[in-house]
Amino acid sequence: MNLGRVLRSIAALALLATLLPNSAYAAPSIQDVQAKVRALQEDAAAAGEAAQHAQVQLNNLNRTLTSVQKQADAEAKTVSQFQKTLGAIAREQYKSGGLSQSMQLLFSSDPKLFLNAAGSLQSVTKHQSEQLRQYSVAKQRLTATSLTVTDQVTLAKAAQARYVAQEKAANDKLAEAQKLLDSLSKAERARLAALVDSQENADQAASIAEAAKANLGSGRGAIALRFAISQIGKRYSFGAAGMTYWDCSGLTMVGFGRAGVSLPHSAAAQAGFGKSVPFNKLQPGDLVFFGRHHYISHVGIYLGDGRMVNAPHPGARVKVESFGQTFGSEIFYGAKRI
Repeated sequence: MNLGRVLRSIAALALLATLLPNSAYAAPSIQDVQAKVRALQEDAAAAGEAAQHAQVQLNNLNRTLTSVQKQADAEAKTVSQFQKTLGAIAREQYKSGGLSQSMQLLFSSDPKLFLNAAGSLQSVTKHQSEQLRQYSVAKQRLTATSLTVTDQVTLAKAAQARYVAQEKAANDKLAEAQKLLDSLSKAERARLAALVDSQENADQAASIAEAAKANLGSGRGAIALRFAISQIGKRYSFGAAGMTYWDCSGLTMVGFGRAGVSLPHSAAAQAGFGKSVPFNKLQPGDLVFFGRHHYISHVGIYLGDGRMVNAPHPGARVKVESFGQTFGSEIFYGAKRI
């Protein structure tokens, strides 16, 4: 082969290599994939907590809606009973010379018109006048309650939509993580799985050792903390609340439930309970909250010395982890003493 042609070919290949993206020549390492997968798992956990919060809101709204609907049904029955009484009064009025202007106002669509003219009802008894007044008030209450029912239905639908959207976001992140794993060869996936399992085993052993040395204190927080410690090593699962799988707020909810405290299954909702505690005044058993974008998406139980027991994210197990003003990609949002 002509030497000049060979040199020109080598130069062309070198130029092509500089123009092509690095990924064409260097596949991401297992460590790179692991880091990306973990970031996606953390995002999925945050979205999962947002879905849990929407579910808590939806449950509360549905309870309120049921109560208001019962109230509306009761008020509708009251109005119906008064209408029967009014029918009898109207018939008496008609027999004695037709409906007066006040009675005609009463049957108009605006009960206030009747109230303004109620004093001129010369032909009805005092008892009947009181019945008419009560009917007008009952009708106004029913109208107001019916509007409340409509508002509650709208809010419940919005909460349901938020839940569906956040659940989809969580599943999308997990699917993206799985796609990354699927891009590896079978041997690489096995190596990565062994690496993750080895790290989790080491974390579990270290967590048990740290918890055994900690001063857990007393009170409701201590009871919840002891329960959380007993769950170290169990795996994370979105929406899970024991006893085999947990998510972060499921673990804290059941832990404090053992201490007689009823908490909702949502980190953001749990932040509304208890007394606020400054970072430098934390005690074992306090709830510690983290989040991003002004939204709480993670919760753990403080163990002491800047550590907490928590269920971190998909692919991880319940463990003891250190934190400061940040925890991974999340910011410390505050603490509560229950």
